[in-house]
Amino acid sequence: MNDEARVVLKPVEDGEENPYLLGVYAPVVDEISANDLEVIGSIPADLSGVYVRNGPNRRFPATGRHHWFDGDGMVHAVHFENGRARYANRWVRTEAFEAESRAGRGLWTGVMEDPKGNPFGNGHGLGLKDSANTDVTFFAGRLLASWYLCGTPRALDPLSLATLGPETFLNTLTGDFMAHPKVDEATGELFWFDYGPEPPYLRYGVVGADGRVAHTTHVDLPGPRLPHDMAISENHAILMDLPLIQDQEARRQGRYKLHFERSLPSRFAVLPRYGDGSRVRWFEAAPGYIYHVVNSWEEDGEIVLDVCRVKDPQHQPRISHPLARMLAYLRLDAQLWRYRFDLTTGRTVEGPRDEDNTEFPSIDARVVGRRNRFAYNVHIAREDTLLFDGIVRYDLHTGERQDHRFGAGRWGSEAPFAPRDGGIGEDDGYLVSFVTDERENRSEVVVLDAADLAAGPVCRILLPVRVPVGFHATWVRADQLGGRG
Repeated sequence: MNDEARVVLKPVEDGEENPYLLGVYAPVVDEISANDLEVIGSIPADLSGVYVRNGPNRRFPATGRHHWFDGDGMVHAVHFENGRARYANRWVRTEAFEAESRAGRGLWTGVMEDPKGNPFGNGHGLGLKDSANTDVTFFAGRLLASWYLCGTPRALDPLSLATLGPETFLNTLTGDFMAHPKVDEATGELFWFDYGPEPPYLRYGVVGADGRVAHTTHVDLPGPRLPHDMAISENHAILMDLPLIQDQEARRQGRYKLHFERSLPSRFAVLPRYGDGSRVRWFEAAPGYIYHVVNSWEEDGEIVLDVCRVKDPQHQPRISHPLARMLAYLRLDAQLWRYRFDLTTGRTVEGPRDEDNTEFPSIDARVVGRRNRFAYNVHIAREDTLLFDGIVRYDLHTGERQDHRFGAGRWGSEAPFAPRDGGIGEDDGYLVSFVTDERENRSEVVVLDAADLAAGPVCRILLPVRVPVGFHATWVRADQLGGRG
């Protein structure tokens, strides 16, 4: 049966269509595996590994208004080997997913509704469904699916995509885990934080190369915040105290509401990787919000931090609609931005690197925490919903950029850098992205030469199903799979 017909959801709420349940966002329900995919062009023989992308994919309808972030986690992957490709998708089987499976219906309301009747939430008592739908990170032989409001990371097999269970790091993880941990391939360590609405508001930790939590510490904040990402440099971790704050009065009333406090600065906590929270050095900058970090490194006594900075994270609705607040909130307006934190003087210097609206950045994973030359960002379309209409390659040394657009009515995904077999340069390889054509209602995988985006696709791999627009992706190299191809 066609999966579109089997999804019994409410695309119409309060007399208005919810665009995040329709078209390229509409959920799919079938888990499939597909080999012998149709290819336009030729898959490079030196492209070996797995491209995996996570995203929200609501399984059951729920009471109240649907927010795009409410969807259950589903990972979609394409495995490249010997010039061939195969596709698979699988649900991320969280505790909440399994509870709803047993019930045969939705049990949780979404982020725009009162959570007081929900069965359970995360470790901080936030009563929302931890769906592990946000990011996917490769560490120590496993994929980790994570959630943007902090939850339990779920371990997945990188080839079968089977959910292996909660990732506890050999029973050493306590508390919750944020969406965008950082892996340092040079040391084999993983860095993360945990935040919540009650003190202590922020906790930072390190998982050692042995797979066990090796360090945790609290970082003092003046109140509850909503940090989304972090950075590492060779010797430091960089955490954020940004003036996007959960409205506490709304929280007491059972509502989840954010407030951008324009009178407060953006603050950045720099501390040694294994430092105690008391050793934090704070650097202040102009108010703004940061969803995603490009990279950070140390240079001439400074910490350099490249990010995608949102000037106004609390857009005002432009239309009258029951979902107007969600539609406005999801309309990203971000710029490539650089901070320099002088470790001697405490001074911050900041400014834009580009004026265009780009986000969801990717770099060569092998240079995280060291100075990088290239960043690959998706280009944000001028649409009422969040859509990616192309990819921008930034040369951070020369300031030059290259662009690729997917084409009219074609919307892409975050495009991680995939080094070619034996490649060592940050552009010696490919960019891989799911692209969905809203006119044909089908998806494909586009492979681009990272050194020459303007040349267009090296190949296009047509998929037998539609991949809904989603969130974050990663590339797992064949050498990381340990011969498990």
